Amino acid sequence: MSKREPTSRRACLATLAALTALTAAACSTTHEPNDEPPAPRTRPTTSHHPAPGPPSPSAADGTDIGACTDADCEITVTKPVTLHFPGPGGSGRATLSVTEVGPNEVEYEVKSANNSSRGAATGPGQGCLTYLSEHGSGNSCGTLAPTRPSPQPGAVVIQATTSTGGPALLHIVSP
Repeated sequence: MSKREPTSRRACLATLAALTALTAAACSTTHEPNDEPPAPRTRPTTSHHPAPGPPSPSAADGTDIGACTDADCEITVTKPVTLHFPGPGGSGRATLSVTEVGPNEVEYEVKSANNSSRGAATGPGQGCLTYLSEHGSGNSCGTLAPTRPSPQPGAVVIQATTSTGGPALLHIVSP
């Protein structure tokens, strides 16, 4: 038994040595030539300046509230203003009073004949739509794109949207 033990011990040691060599080869890294340049490493950067917000809305009629006297305009409003324009269906003059405007905030009131409506929105990308007709008015507020609303038969459509820079974008659209 003593002769057999050294042979089996040698075989065991040889197997163990072979496994160790294979494990070491599998874990080692080899660098093969590569024609591509190494990819640049990027490190996170920190900035002490906040990223600029989106630009203030630009309007076809700028800040000219006189452009709204025909109930068809697109203006930016930076402070409370009152606008007068024809009411729907020949119902007389309508009045739109913007009472609050600031970063991510707009509030207004509309009056026409015996109808009145209020709208208020706060937060980025928020706004209100008011439909003003001869027989009533309706409001809907929430997330709105600052694009021009579609004209509606028999109604004046008013849309006010907030901006992070402060001015509100105001649309008045007649049929």
